[in-house]
Parts: sequence; C-alpha cells; structure tokens
Amino acid sequence: MAPTSGGTTAAEADQEPAGRRPGAGDPAPDFTLEGTGGRTYTLSEARGAPVVLVFYPADNSPVCTQQLRSYSEDLGAFKEVGATVWCLSPQDVGTHELFAAEQDLRLPLLADTGSRVGKAYDILGPLGFYRRSVFVIDGAGTVRWARRSLSSLTYLPAGRLVEAVQSTLA
Repeated sequence: MAPTSGGTTAAEADQEPAGRRPGAGDPAPDFTLEGTGGRTYTLSEARGAPVVLVFYPADNSPVCTQQLRSYSEDLGAFKEVGATVWCLSPQDVGTHELFAAEQDLRLPLLADTGSRVGKAYDILGPLGFYRRSVFVIDGAGTVRWARRSLSSLTYLPAGRLVEAVQSTLA
C-alpha cells in the first residue's frame, strides 16, 4: 500500500485511536478455540515464541480472502522470525475448513463462534462484527503490538507484521 502524506500506509492510518484494551504491555487474554486441521488452539500453550493473532470479519469476503492468502503465501517470513500466525473469525470450523481448502490457506483458522475472544480483545464494532485487527503476542504472553481497523476495508501487509514481530524480539 502506498504511504500517506504522514509516512504511514493507508492501512496504518485506518487505526482505532490509542487507549483501547488490551494494548502493548498488557497480558494477552488467554483462550482455547477449535480450529482447522482437527486441532484445538490454546494461546497459553504457545508460550515461548511469538504468536500473531489475525482477527478477520468473515470467510470468503473479498478483503479477508486477499488478506489471508497474502499471509499464507508469506508464511515463511513469519517462520524466519520464529512466529506462528493464527487467524480468528466468528465462522464455525466447517466453514473455515471449506474456505481454507478453496483458497489453499496454510494458516490455522480458529472458530470464535460466540465472539468471546473478539470481545476479550476488544475488536468488535458497534454492531458486534469483528473489526480487522492484529496482535503480536510475545513468548511470555504479553501483547507487544496491536492494530485495530476502524473500517476493516484494509489490512497490513505481511512484511509490516513481520517487522512488528522483529521489534518485539529486539
């Protein structure tokens, strides 16, 4: 995405104002969710390495499809910095499995069907829909980086997220 006049990209300019919780320095709310591949994912069990949590509004929507395909294609860059990527949305596991297969996604898709995790991370919009958001959780379970989109029409490129992970390792 092209930088705006302030040097940030349009996606970075589409941010929720600072001050929402949880944010950088806060403990990451723990959760356990069912996901693709027949697995259950528990955040606290991933301690020891960074986890990138990608909250996206819906399977099969144009922007979400583009975003997750991009992150899946760049999965090697996340692995190079020792990070895993988990993608969360309110659809069920069956819908996620179909979406992942149709789009050849190599990322786990987690089913937050009651939006409980979305609420804990404060990423729900006024009508209860997921806002496109990303959190980098360090190996100790602390949020080190967070971005919440106001409109959910844009997303940060994988390279920007890899940089965010790298900044938590410094």
